[in-house]
Amino acid sequence: MNWPLALGALALLMAFRTDGSKSDEPSMPHALLLVVNQGDQSLSIVDPGPGQQMGKIKTHGIRGHEVIASPDGRLAYVPIYGDSGVGQSGSSGQTVEVIDLATQKIMNTIDLGRPVRPHCAKFAPDGLLYVTAELDNAVDIIDPRSQKRVASIATERPEAHMLAITKDGKRAYTSNVGSGTVTVLDLVHRKPVTVISVADVAQRISLSADDRWVVTADQKKPRLAVIDTKSNAVSGWISLPSIGYGTAPTPDGKWLLVTMPSASQVAVVDLEQMKVARTVPVGARPVEILLRPDQPIAYISCMGAGEVAVVDLRKWEVSKVIKTAPGADGLAWALRK
Repeated sequence: MNWPLALGALALLMAFRTDGSKSDEPSMPHALLLVVNQGDQSLSIVDPGPGQQMGKIKTHGIRGHEVIASPDGRLAYVPIYGDSGVGQSGSSGQTVEVIDLATQKIMNTIDLGRPVRPHCAKFAPDGLLYVTAELDNAVDIIDPRSQKRVASIATERPEAHMLAITKDGKRAYTSNVGSGTVTVLDLVHRKPVTVISVADVAQRISLSADDRWVVTADQKKPRLAVIDTKSNAVSGWISLPSIGYGTAPTPDGKWLLVTMPSASQVAVVDLEQMKVARTVPVGARPVEILLRPDQPIAYISCMGAGEVAVVDLRKWEVSKVIKTAPGADGLAWALRK
């Protein structure tokens, strides 16, 4: 598999300091795997080399679902969603907790000002943090310097659950679960561009490695919608063996990985042929996928098993299992600079 040469530089972060000397901080690797555990309301910090949990931070709020690391890899941001699932009744969070990964302590709590069920958080090239505000039908924008919400972009549809941002930071796409739609956002002018109808119910979202396609999973039929980012229209469908959920492309752009929770499998889609090439058995109820930036490895959070499956993308098999806690869900990389 020909992985981009640019990713090789990231591998150096695993073993070397920025001045070229070898790391003497085995207790704080330069790359960390972050795992949000809904079951015990915690964030696991994992050394991805041996696959060992280095620490666990109990969140103050009512259950976070997702996590993102700051661009310098030193902080983790966990939106506090609430104690229910999307579209269900229950409490609604309104904060984002900021965790110092070195001290493993919550250093700040960002209050969004109203109960919006903040869910998916992504940093864009502009350095700002974008967080889906599900009950507000919006994406909130947080300035990490002031640690405050500075703006909001309307999604024009309810339940904006997950978010994907193009590499140039000009466009973003939200999956709006209950309405089965995808909203296209202009991040430069901070306004919605259009809303694309997909299915009765849709879940999760990702962009292809070249930002050419957006994919989201139909929750009533075993298929993925493929959206053309040039026309902002559904251009086709990819059939799956079971209902899909989370998706993520490999960095080389050849494969798309798809979790299938009810089948306890990950489907591997050949993006050239737009069809499933194989499936990989993993733990119970796989939900999210994170690609390792320096090696052909995928991390799959298995919510039902309380673990993360480590999948070797050369052998297409689970090479290791990392136990975290019940309800393992959101995943992120923290790459220290």
